[in-house]
Amino acid sequence: MAAYPSQLLEKAVDELSRLPGIGKKTALRFCLYLLRQPEAEAEALGDAIKKMRQGIAYCPDCHNMSDGGLCQVCSDHTRDKSTLCIVESIRDVMAIENTTQYRGIYHVLGGVISPMEGISPSDLNIMTLLERVQTNAIKEFIMALPATLEGDTTSYYLYKKLGETPASFTTIARGIAIGDELEYTDEITLGRSILNRVPYQTVKGK
Repeated sequence: MAAYPSQLLEKAVDELSRLPGIGKKTALRFCLYLLRQPEAEAEALGDAIKKMRQGIAYCPDCHNMSDGGLCQVCSDHTRDKSTLCIVESIRDVMAIENTTQYRGIYHVLGGVISPMEGISPSDLNIMTLLERVQTNAIKEFIMALPATLEGDTTSYYLYKKLGETPASFTTIARGIAIGDELEYTDEITLGRSILNRVPYQTVKGK
């Protein structure tokens, strides 16, 4: 007897179980739940996923997600365009925005330098960052990268690359534990870290 009574069900379970943190049992539970719901609800879910995959674009300035053209942050004229927060991923932008403590703009690197994983500076969105510096009057760079060896290496690399600019360099306060990712930090701690950021040179000199 087959493990699944339907090949269609088996295919759906296989596809769902490819998602991070979703095993075959959880995927099966999702599928059985969807089968019990009105057909329109399952179709709405599938339609939303399809539209997301086909429609989401990336901001040409900061590499954050957008529905086309500039993202909501870059197109917001009330944001402080002189303060630029450098983050590893889009999830970090979302985490910082949820604190409501930051009103500057962002630059998403798309990763951090990691020789062990074969990630070099050329694999990151660094060239566009350097171009932004040439065309924008940035007064402060906030290094909001992970408190890891790779994050510190990336911060130092960017500091050397951008060090000729007259802007100041700060890093979020280390209320965040060493080795922690920003997306898993609670909003209060992350918000205070943004507000209480310290000069990057001070951290670098330790």
